[in-house]
Amino acid sequence: MKYHLRCRHCGCEIADFGAWLAQGQQCRCGKNYAEVEYDEPLRLPSAPPATPSYQDYYFGLLPLQSRDNIVSCGEGLIPIERWSNLEAYAASKGVECEVYVYRNDLNAGSGSFKDISAALAASVLKEHGVKEYCLASTGNAGVAFATYTAKAGIAYTAFAPNCIDPDTVAAIRRTGQRIVISQGGYGAAKEEAANYHKDNKVLISIGNTDPLRIESKRLAAMECLRQMGKLPTVYMQAVAGGTSPLAFEKGFRDLQQMASRGDSGMDPAALRLPRMILVQQDECDPMVRAWEKATAAGFPEGWERQYEALHDIKTRIGILTAANPGNYPLVAPLVRRSGGTFVRVAEAALPRYGKEMLRSRGLLLGPASMVCYAGFFEAVDNGLIHNGDSVLLNTGEGCDRAAWFKALVDEEK
Repeated sequence: MKYHLRCRHCGCEIADFGAWLAQGQQCRCGKNYAEVEYDEPLRLPSAPPATPSYQDYYFGLLPLQSRDNIVSCGEGLIPIERWSNLEAYAASKGVECEVYVYRNDLNAGSGSFKDISAALAASVLKEHGVKEYCLASTGNAGVAFATYTAKAGIAYTAFAPNCIDPDTVAAIRRTGQRIVISQGGYGAAKEEAANYHKDNKVLISIGNTDPLRIESKRLAAMECLRQMGKLPTVYMQAVAGGTSPLAFEKGFRDLQQMASRGDSGMDPAALRLPRMILVQQDECDPMVRAWEKATAAGFPEGWERQYEALHDIKTRIGILTAANPGNYPLVAPLVRRSGGTFVRVAEAALPRYGKEMLRSRGLLLGPASMVCYAGFFEAVDNGLIHNGDSVLLNTGEGCDRAAWFKALVDEEK
């Protein structure tokens, strides 16, 4: 067997994704947080990619038995660009650094960072004969999974909160898949998805610790090594649930193992986990609030479990509406271990940053990506970026499904 899964709680081994799915995506101990482990030493591909599909290029590093089951739109192997305008801003504040942007908006599936997760999920589901799937989503995941399950011939239902953007609803419907819009927020949509899963025996995404999401997104670390020749010293992104930081850390651990055998081309001593700077907008910032309280209290015992759900959020950024930060107990300790922090940006200021991006780069990313972009300026202003840093901004999505944000940017003086 190429791989197996291991429960992060009790250490039990699960044979493969077929067994994992048959067990209801949980271990016998009742927990649903498992990681993929490989039965042979991992090795990075030695040749340049001959195909745009990350699943084909990194096939040896993925939990797929047959290339015949790959479901792809050519996603994943997207450019990591060096952006001089951000470097110039840092230099104007006395900080000499390199700044790279991971252009997830150029993914060929639906144009968001959810495409790599949806592609691997659809491939594994196809490999194990799954016929129907569902999940709750605020936007990007809903569209991405609709796109790839449709391509795999898997029936799919997205459950969405009442704040979902109409452009996103239209994008899901164009795939021919089904969407159910809740009368309530994201919490209500998740409850409806869970009930549908239970009542109809339909497989459901288990959310931010889903090993399929972790395993695909961890390849961002390998892509940094391939395109930048190194890992960044700072990793930044807008955060809602927090899958991507957990995934990057797993990719880092995999690279450490490869480096210890001399297989990654890197000196093990040179591998360092990047400082993770995670950004939220002030209209939905539960992780930032919890982090600020922990910092003020000196991180007392159990600090990572001290967080509160927000009940009156006013954000217009539908894909960043995770008001109950259930993944905080996993994400926050990782941020602290990395030497990083959480940053808050003003949602009302995002159109101004959008105007700056149009002026300096000639493009406009989506509002969640702009949260990360604005976070870079905030991080520089607050001394969180240092001389000699290599900063990676992991952007989320393009602006195709956010006409409202484009309008605000156009109005910006």
